[in-house]
Amino acid sequence: MAINYNVKAQVIEITADSPKVEDVFLVDTNVWFWMTYPTAGQSAQHYQMNTYPNFVSAALAIGAKIYGSGISLAELAHRIEITEHRIYESCVNSIDLKEYRHNLHSERSRIVSAVETAWAQVKSMSESLDIEVDNSTTTSALNRFKSEKVDGYDLFILESMKNNGVVQVITDDGDFATVPGIQIFTANRNVIAAARHRGKLLKR
Repeated sequence: MAINYNVKAQVIEITADSPKVEDVFLVDTNVWFWMTYPTAGQSAQHYQMNTYPNFVSAALAIGAKIYGSGISLAELAHRIEITEHRIYESCVNSIDLKEYRHNLHSERSRIVSAVETAWAQVKSMSESLDIEVDNSTTTSALNRFKSEKVDGYDLFILESMKNNGVVQVITDDGDFATVPGIQIFTANRNVIAAARHRGKLLKR
């Protein structure tokens, strides 16, 4: 079944756009995953491995502001572990994720190293958009969850953007399209088509 995105954000197709020096971007976890984890190509599409890294690199080259979120570390570590677990199962044998995590020490060491390397690259390319996860933040996040169809990680990334006045996000995640008041820079064809249909596709 096709995803029916209720597009409320402004959507910019990054293949038809160039970064500007005055841009201030938050880079979403999925983009960091493709840029910093070499094995990501086993589960990514060609455009994801090329379009987003090229756009971020172009933004860095002209001096645009690039932010990452500390929340992305949790999501990035999770995705890397899940990917490595899947690869192990396809090459060796089926194993419960908890057993994989606790019993296979060499695998765990390799995953920790991969996460550390990936996060070091994130830190080298971006500044941190910090957020304090206190009662006020969790209340705002829960309120957001009622009206915007994003996951738990994204709730806090969006709160950090709001608290720091950042409205531009580079992402392949169509969930961000449901958030009013932001601009998403994407190559996701389904999101772009939905945005065009709803008059939310922006050309700069």
